Amino acid sequence: MPKWGYSITEELDPEKTVKASTREARVSHKHAREVCKTIKGMMLTQAKRYLRDVIAKKKAVPLTRFKKKAGHRHGLVKAYAGRYPVKTAKIILKLLESAESNGEYKGLDTERLRIIHASAYPGVKMKRFTPRAQGRATPKIQTLCHIELALEEKPEARGET
Repeated sequence: MPKWGYSITEELDPEKTVKASTREARVSHKHAREVCKTIKGMMLTQAKRYLRDVIAKKKAVPLTRFKKKAGHRHGLVKAYAGRYPVKTAKIILKLLESAESNGEYKGLDTERLRIIHASAYPGVKMKRFTPRAQGRATPKIQTLCHIELALEEKPEARGET
């Protein structure tokens, strides 16, 4: 069993929720945070469509916290700066598909799954050195990223025929 847990603290109904996470992914934790903030609250199919549009560079991810020197992008709501984090979107899309298969295994209706928790935070730092002239070396530090998702089956709307 792993020694880590999920950062979601509220009590979840295990029969109506699914979780998925990836640890130490080689993506920017800053981009992952912004993508997770954007997809939180979306339905599963809507989030998958959005991430595919980000990968195709049709829709930009709004940057709300890490936006210094970031350019403006067309079509953003509630933000002026945006980017197309393709590598991060691919990892999170793969994680969403993993959560979807977890939901199918549990017998949940994947059309009614909503993202209730999406978080990303920095992991370990990989420290390496690039050799330079005259026996010197430059540190090269890469921060890995942990990403977590939790989805909940939304109850059926009453009054539909």
